[in-house]
Amino acid sequence: MKIFYNREEVAKAVKGLKTAGKTIGFVPTMGALHEGHLSLIETALKQNSIVFVSIFVNPTQFNNQEDLKKYPRDLNADVEMLSSLSECIYVYAPSVDDIYQDQVVSDNFNFNGLDQAMEGKFREGHFNGVATVVKRFFEIVTPDNAYFGKKDYQQLLIIKKLVHLAKIPVNIIGCDILRESSGLAMSSRNIRLKPECKTAAPFIYKTLMSAKEKFGTKSANVVTEWVENQFKNHELLKLEYFTIADTETLLPAKRKSKQKQYRAFIAVYADNIRLIDNIALN
Repeated sequence: MKIFYNREEVAKAVKGLKTAGKTIGFVPTMGALHEGHLSLIETALKQNSIVFVSIFVNPTQFNNQEDLKKYPRDLNADVEMLSSLSECIYVYAPSVDDIYQDQVVSDNFNFNGLDQAMEGKFREGHFNGVATVVKRFFEIVTPDNAYFGKKDYQQLLIIKKLVHLAKIPVNIIGCDILRESSGLAMSSRNIRLKPECKTAAPFIYKTLMSAKEKFGTKSANVVTEWVENQFKNHELLKLEYFTIADTETLLPAKRKSKQKQYRAFIAVYADNIRLIDNIALN
């Protein structure tokens, strides 16, 4: 396994790999790796000769600076975890200066409204920050395939839109959500949960599963109201939003259509830790 800290080293390695006819997979992460990340990387290893894994806490996608400060960072632990997986992993752990050069600011993109719903509504500028850093990683690593988890489903659609807009020659592959035995979606934030919140948090997935069942016979509005009521008096979990949306446009479902696919999206605060999840409804 190799570790790179600047873009020049990466560019040189990529040139050698492509000259040798190797295919390159890419998994962008912000570190604090867990089994969810590893499942993405294992999928990438099966489909590519070499997999680049970036470890970079991107400042421009945080609208909450306190969240940025508290985001868990342990490069040594991440590298040790990756080294046990395969020798075919290349780690790219750049500095902020290496990625952003002189200006730590986001580019502006037009995602035709995909970035305005849900996460975009509650995290101003978030998706411009995500798209900016991912575009720069694509330009540096120039992968054949890139892998993103469906836990961040809205992000996945936005990255696909980014690739289309910028005409970037990379195949975007969405991978299923990996869950803890309790049903809680795996996240780097889970390690920050207090014990009582960790015990309570699986209620989020349990509620999503019940919402899916109800969606078979009830309207989106009725299901939404039911979910909101489940959290109204919860002692430890505070609902930020619950939305049932079209899987392609992310527009809220008003009247169900058999020709459309829908997902339920949720964001919940457990103490001051923000957790997101989603589930396919049909």
